[in-house]
Amino acid sequence: MMIETNSPEETFELGVRIGEKALPGQVYTLNGDLGVGKTVFTQGVAKGLGILEPVNSPTFTIIQEYEGGRLPFYHFDVYRIGDIEEMEEIGYDDYFFGQGICLIEWAELIEEILPESVISITIEKDPEKGFDYRRITIQGLKPEEAD
Repeated sequence: MMIETNSPEETFELGVRIGEKALPGQVYTLNGDLGVGKTVFTQGVAKGLGILEPVNSPTFTIIQEYEGGRLPFYHFDVYRIGDIEEMEEIGYDDYFFGQGICLIEWAELIEEILPESVISITIEKDPEKGFDYRRITIQGLKPEEAD
């Protein structure tokens, strides 16, 4: 499914809708260049889960854990992962196969350890359609889970 947004607020609201319908154990991969709105989208997912605390990118910590919503939310940024052993050291399988929601930025760097059934979200810009335009492609999610 492909969704177009024309403002950060619309991208945030799409995240909210996905967070509201998220189910225990779902793993989302979030792909896109720097500055496309991955953090804005993630903040929307957190709000949809009922998380009230500020959500920031975990670039220097690999994972941020949020327990205050209807489901635990685990936000990974694996951009700085040197090798898979680092993921094993933090016990990734407890997160990936637990009862919370995982959202993983730069997941292509750890493809070999991802579960088979991930929900892939790709955010892209198209400058010809405007500065705030985003094309968001979602694979592996039922249409009713994104409405």
